[in-house]
Amino acid sequence: MKAAICDKYGPPEVLTIKEVDKPVPKADEMLIRVHASSVNAADCNIRGLTYIPPGLGLMARLMLGFRKPQKSIIGSVFAGVIEETGRDIKTFRKGDAVFGTGAELGAYAEYMCRHEKRAIAVKPENISFGQAAAIPYGALTALYFLRDMAGVKSGQKVLVNGASGGVGVYAVQLARYFGAEVTGVCSTTHLELVKSLGADKVVDYTREDVTETGEKWDVICDIVVGQTSFSRFKKALHPKGCYLAVAGGLRDMLQMIRTSITGGKKVKFGGGTVSETRENMEFLKKLIETGKLQPVLDRTFPLEEIAAAHRYVET
Repeated sequence: MKAAICDKYGPPEVLTIKEVDKPVPKADEMLIRVHASSVNAADCNIRGLTYIPPGLGLMARLMLGFRKPQKSIIGSVFAGVIEETGRDIKTFRKGDAVFGTGAELGAYAEYMCRHEKRAIAVKPENISFGQAAAIPYGALTALYFLRDMAGVKSGQKVLVNGASGGVGVYAVQLARYFGAEVTGVCSTTHLELVKSLGADKVVDYTREDVTETGEKWDVICDIVVGQTSFSRFKKALHPKGCYLAVAGGLRDMLQMIRTSITGGKKVKFGGGTVSETRENMEFLKKLIETGKLQPVLDRTFPLEEIAAAHRYVET
């Protein structure tokens, strides 16, 4: 089978297409023919440490591989069809269209194996494979921060900084689903997109500094890598407000510890694979099927152009 191989850290060109052996599922695994994968910040990190938050470089290498990626076939998100199931599989069947994600990687290939208890669900019939692959990374991250860390609820005001990005487009929609009034911050190019996702207000950061408007929010969801700043947004939070450092680094981690001890405004930092569960995937599936969550798909590339896809994402 064809697969995109990444055997060293570097720019997108380190990804090369090679013929490799087709994987064989174990008794508790399913063989999935991959119809689509996505390029997200996690994949760019695994390939080139591109978006590692400040202060976390060493930790990232310890997790991903010190000298090179631990796994040569990367790709964290997938959408495809089950072609074979191990004898112990009980939930899924051959022929099921599925989508999901996981730290096992392997989605940049024609075939991959997955355990049924991982973050995987049957693909909603009202979206394509490409749309399905655009959902798990951003939506699971947004769900974890907004619901599990901040407890966003009806009547609150939520600001999403980076509202047109891979996480932001789902943060806007989920905040609205939970009943919040949503303000999205993005560039001029993406104002209409963010409005179409349900934002009550949209701020063009090239023309206005949202922290200088005098408005205050209960939750500020900051997703701009390398630019997270609790000190900048602190004045825009309500006295008991919550700052979500989605793209935060070591400084934000330390601020979370400090603000957890003191009263008032809090910093929340975390994420990773904790959000990647079957329960969360089923939750997203229901939202998609009922039209409450829309996939956002920018552009598609064939597997042979995976390097070009990574270059595009990094712009």
